[in-house]
Amino acid sequence: MTTSAFLAALHALLGPSNLLTDPADLARYCLDQRRRYRGQALALARPRSTEEVAAVMRLCAEHAVPVVPQGGNTSNCGAATPDESGHALILSLERMNRVLAVDAANNTVTVEAGAILTDVQQACRAANRLFPADWGAAGSCRIGGALAVNAGGMNVLRYGNMRELTLGLEVVLPSGEIWNGLRALRKDNTGYDLKQLFIGSEGTLGIITRAVLRLFPLPTARAAAMAVLPDPAAALALLRELQSEVGDRVTSFELIGRPCFDLVAKHFLALAQPFSPTPEWAALIELADCGQSEPLSDRLLELLAEAGVEDAVLARNESEIETLWRLREEIPEAQRREGVSIKHDISVPVSSLPQFIETCGPRLTAAFADAQIVVFGHLGDGNLHYNVFREDKSAHAYADEAAINAIVYDCVAEFGGSFSAEHGIGQLKTAALAHYRGGIELTLMQEIKRVFDPKGRMNPGKLF
Repeated sequence: MTTSAFLAALHALLGPSNLLTDPADLARYCLDQRRRYRGQALALARPRSTEEVAAVMRLCAEHAVPVVPQGGNTSNCGAATPDESGHALILSLERMNRVLAVDAANNTVTVEAGAILTDVQQACRAANRLFPADWGAAGSCRIGGALAVNAGGMNVLRYGNMRELTLGLEVVLPSGEIWNGLRALRKDNTGYDLKQLFIGSEGTLGIITRAVLRLFPLPTARAAAMAVLPDPAAALALLRELQSEVGDRVTSFELIGRPCFDLVAKHFLALAQPFSPTPEWAALIELADCGQSEPLSDRLLELLAEAGVEDAVLARNESEIETLWRLREEIPEAQRREGVSIKHDISVPVSSLPQFIETCGPRLTAAFADAQIVVFGHLGDGNLHYNVFREDKSAHAYADEAAINAIVYDCVAEFGGSFSAEHGIGQLKTAALAHYRGGIELTLMQEIKRVFDPKGRMNPGKLF
């Protein structure tokens, strides 16, 4: 069968407005959000329903066309970008963007995979429920992509990653068959939990089309503070003290190093800095509960004082809470404006995090005297964004990426950690996956891939 026959069949199925073939129309779908990977595609399909996704997949199977699933195209590792061959079809879920049902009684929401995270949050909030997944790209990322990389974010400490927030999935397989695992059950012990295979699989096993997600009572009280701390060990001690006193009311605990404040101050002049002089380390802490915010704020202030924190900024209203969070959320954008950095999304056991920071930094600066290390992230779950700038912040900085990665990832491995905590593998970290997860573990992954996708057509070049 010819390419023209394949495109003609897609055209008949989807209509001209939902099958893009012009290179100008395809350009934004072929470039990853970090502008690091630029591929080419045969076409882009925009189905409107699960049945249309299945029909597209059957055509791809018939014509042996590779498929690159794409949600919001916000991957940090090039997971949703086609290669340069131009042979693949990008299958975009952007039209399948509905919030289908909010079941407040069962604390669930059912959504299409193309639903944008903020839309899901707002729909749940209108029903007095919380969908707690949250991160900087919430306004553009889509639920299917978040599931595909098992995204984490700010509230993992209390609520868990997407894996913990998912009850059921509907998935279209490479053959075009539909697996309906769209169940809203907390307990379902009927054989293998197949949905877990698709969560974190980065579109290499099938295409998630719908999901049933867990909801929680909507907190009515929030309290937040930015606390100055001498070092990460003190931050960890403070987290443990807070958790021992108020339990899971601690929803977020973000560690922020001085270079982060410096970058935000440089690139966001209108955003007021909370401290002068800038501290070496600080933690952004949020508590949430039901009730009134004032007692919770007072309790947070009291706990900080009891822990010996000498300098802190306490938010007294929602606006001030959002201002503190903006300081944290603008760090990635400030880094982008500064130039190229070598990024690492790593995790280690929470108890080892201070020692990892003390160990890894000197190793990097011993090898690269001009290394400037920018550290921030989710201390509560051991996930750091550990990024390295060089004096040359142009694309030439990538020349030493492999050597820098080896130092960081070897140190992570020494502490029993992971080189990918919440951003996935994509095409950026395939060599690291083979190196650090080799042997029987990698073999089992590849065997699972062959079961679902024996022809290797699903998101080629990703993971393996």
